[in-house]
Amino acid sequence: MRLRHKPNAIPEMKENAFIYFDGDVNKGKWREIFGNNNPIHLEIGAGMGDFIIQKAMANPYINYIALEMNTNAFVVCSRKILDKELTNIRGIIANAERIEDIFAKDEIDKIYLNFSTPWPKKRHNKRRLSHKRFLDRYVNIIKDNAEIELKTDNEDFFDASIDYFTEYGMEINEVDRNLDIKKSVVTEYENKFRNKNMPIYFVRATFKEGDTK
Repeated sequence: MRLRHKPNAIPEMKENAFIYFDGDVNKGKWREIFGNNNPIHLEIGAGMGDFIIQKAMANPYINYIALEMNTNAFVVCSRKILDKELTNIRGIIANAERIEDIFAKDEIDKIYLNFSTPWPKKRHNKRRLSHKRFLDRYVNIIKDNAEIELKTDNEDFFDASIDYFTEYGMEINEVDRNLDIKKSVVTEYENKFRNKNMPIYFVRATFKEGDTK
């Protein structure tokens, strides 16, 4: 879905104390920023923030960080954070390629990948957020035995992601090829797929202790 350019998105978000454009200066300091030792869950590619906003509202004792590079989409999330007065969520404008510059080892307890770009062409597969190239980055910011949850409407991407996780030595904890709506944090984006009777694919996997592939 192509979003209309919002010329004021960046200036608006720079006025929002919960949004960071220079996340790398806070590497190793995210628990200080939240002011507690609660677990930190990271969504990579948060879009307009429907998923992470719902998670933060439902789980006040978990801290959430939303990473997104599309400012036109993420300005919507930034407004929701303020409107709902959510102190357990922060947003970072950055490319996932830079994730190791933003977080230190053991800072992240869980990672969410929701409806990531599937990059179907073989020559682009390495851009997938579930690809080994990114798993190598994740192990440098997560705690041992951290989980990753992936949700998508694309079956080919889903099957490939399970293969990536398995080949990496991760434990596959749950696989669901038609996720029940009652088990899902349903966003507006996901609802469009469900209204077309498209199945939602879900996998939950664990990084094994000491993973340093």
